[in-house]
Amino acid sequence: MTDVLAAFTHAIATGDIAVVDLTQTLSEDTPLLVLPEPFGQTAAFSRTEISRYDERGVAWHWHNFTVGEHTGTHFDAPVHWVSGKDLADNTVDKVPAQKLVAPAVVLDFSAQCAVDADFLLKAEHIKAWEAEHGTIPAGGWVLFRTDWSKRDAQGYTNRREDGAHTPGPDVCAVRYLVEERDVLGFGVETIGTDAGQAHLLDPMYPAHTLLHGAGKYGLQCLENLDKLPATGAVVIAAPLKIRDGSGSPLRVLALVAE
Repeated sequence: MTDVLAAFTHAIATGDIAVVDLTQTLSEDTPLLVLPEPFGQTAAFSRTEISRYDERGVAWHWHNFTVGEHTGTHFDAPVHWVSGKDLADNTVDKVPAQKLVAPAVVLDFSAQCAVDADFLLKAEHIKAWEAEHGTIPAGGWVLFRTDWSKRDAQGYTNRREDGAHTPGPDVCAVRYLVEERDVLGFGVETIGTDAGQAHLLDPMYPAHTLLHGAGKYGLQCLENLDKLPATGAVVIAAPLKIRDGSGSPLRVLALVAE
């Protein structure tokens, strides 16, 4: 085992294994999910300076900060959705550490999303991807590449009078990933794992309803998925260990063999 870890760290040091950051920079400008009234809203990132090498603290610089559990690149635990509220170990502090490092596949439908903001990933799309790249392994992340992270702030949220218009999975796609492939979770470049118009589906918000009801996880606001291969990457996604937390901002890293 020591030899395995030594070989791994050597490969990291030499660049034989690349580390790709899949995380948005968290700041006061981070786009937020906005719910219709009268629902409550997630907090934007904000910070207050405590000291900066001055009379408040002569040799140190630090801040207090406030942020919502689901702001920026973040992790969704099953308890986040009503369908997962009664499951065991359904909060971020109860996620087994072994699951924080897992293989990942990348489903690239960025071309389709470029021409259709409301593109829905369907089970037949996934099956066609598998015919080319192989069966999606159980216990891994499925990352949905849309190139949405490359948009400016207005295009990223893409809100209109009837709500957001962003891509996501349809009901059959989520059922396929949960029931046929037993994935660990589903990751996206958009603010939510569901499409912007997912309230029109049955059930509504299938990524949240079906994934979390099955004890699966979500990753939102990812970037740099275009730097990952279709198969073979390993993702490290470790949320803050917040007691009874429904989610958490986190830094998501992918390991890729060069």
